[in-house]
Amino acid sequence: MSGGLVTAAYIVAAILFICSLAGLSKHETSKQGNIFGMSGMAIALLATIFGPNTGNVAWILLAMVIGGAIGLRLAKKVEMTEMPELVAILHSFVGLAAVLVGFNSYIDHAPGLAPVMENIHLTEVFLGIFIGAVTFTGSLVAFGKLRGKISSSALMLPHRHKMNLAALVVSFLLMLWFVQTDSTGAQVFALLLMTVIALVFGWHLVASIGGADMPVVVSMLNSYSGWAAAAAGFMLSNDLLIVTGALVGSSGAILSYIMCKAMNRSFISVIAGGFGTDVSVGGESDEVGEHREITAEETAEMLKASSSVVITPGYGMAVAQAQYPVAEITEKLRARGIKVRFGIHPVAGRLPGHMNVLLAEAKVPYDVVLEMDEINDDFSDTDTVLVIGANDTVNPAALEDPRSPIAGMPVLEVWKAQNVIVFKRSMSTGYAGVQNPLFFKDNTQMLFGDAKASVEGILRAL
Repeated sequence: MSGGLVTAAYIVAAILFICSLAGLSKHETSKQGNIFGMSGMAIALLATIFGPNTGNVAWILLAMVIGGAIGLRLAKKVEMTEMPELVAILHSFVGLAAVLVGFNSYIDHAPGLAPVMENIHLTEVFLGIFIGAVTFTGSLVAFGKLRGKISSSALMLPHRHKMNLAALVVSFLLMLWFVQTDSTGAQVFALLLMTVIALVFGWHLVASIGGADMPVVVSMLNSYSGWAAAAAGFMLSNDLLIVTGALVGSSGAILSYIMCKAMNRSFISVIAGGFGTDVSVGGESDEVGEHREITAEETAEMLKASSSVVITPGYGMAVAQAQYPVAEITEKLRARGIKVRFGIHPVAGRLPGHMNVLLAEAKVPYDVVLEMDEINDDFSDTDTVLVIGANDTVNPAALEDPRSPIAGMPVLEVWKAQNVIVFKRSMSTGYAGVQNPLFFKDNTQMLFGDAKASVEGILRAL
């Protein structure tokens, strides 16, 4: 394949990637967006493998077959509830790839470069390894928190922000030394020391963020992985990798910014790590009143008597795989002339858009699935709200208690409805480790048990 044909293929692939992002921005076009993305990646792979500058094609194909087989097995095995941690671990692979590409590019770069080009190349190598290392360990910590292998609470080391700043300053000074010195030994030492600092920095950056903010962390790491890929593209002189990495990095940064606004967090604080952890925590897990219980049959009767119903799902619905009977309840209630809508918090679940994907999978109509800002003003006119597996996203403490770890985070104001039914296994706290005063309000009743079993009980009663 000629160089001109490769360039043309790269342009087509880049356009398809842009169309993919546009398609993924809406539920109705998301499948088409996925097709665009897969088509662009197929074209990019073929053009790269059979391009004029590619050697050892047999080894590349062997690696692709092995990696593809592993990916196919994971894709078939992973449940929707495990998607957040899968995304996190995939981000770590991108970061590790950037680190390996950086070291290889430093060891095997073309000799005889002009001094200016040599400095540019060394800067690319240094930044690529730094971003990749931060992404690698940060993503591993996010995976561990989402998987439950690491405590979801924020790591609050003394002077942690000063340590982060010191890591950045030392890394910058090492980069200046790395670029300016002519000693190979000094360069290798600077590169290795920076890599260790970056690995620790990435670990500490994400460990300092609490579990309730993990959806924002995942989108932030998505951005980091994009910039790591772009850095690898510069090191490999691959224009498409640069464009693709920039698309992923910028879209991830935009998503992080949108989610920070939705959670009333500072975007700069997200990048610095440890946002939302400078609040005092005391007694949040203690119960603050007496709760009332309700049965599935009583809930069904309440729904029949309602004219307006809002369902607010959370991670508990995903774990129980309750989206299918929830969709059936929605269909039955709408058939009775009852107005049914869904209220989706921007960080419901463990991944941006997690609930939207689950509801789309269960064939819930797109037009009844509304975002928090669209539904919040309507709760006061709602007869019944079903809170299925949500906790922190419907916690009034975010608005009422300035000492709470989730203070300032906008939430679904479900307590304004006439009746609230909360589906939970127990009275335990949510992912943020904070007790929810909603459970003890006069208009709230608790439906204990597995969410899917509870919803199916209501379905039978209907």
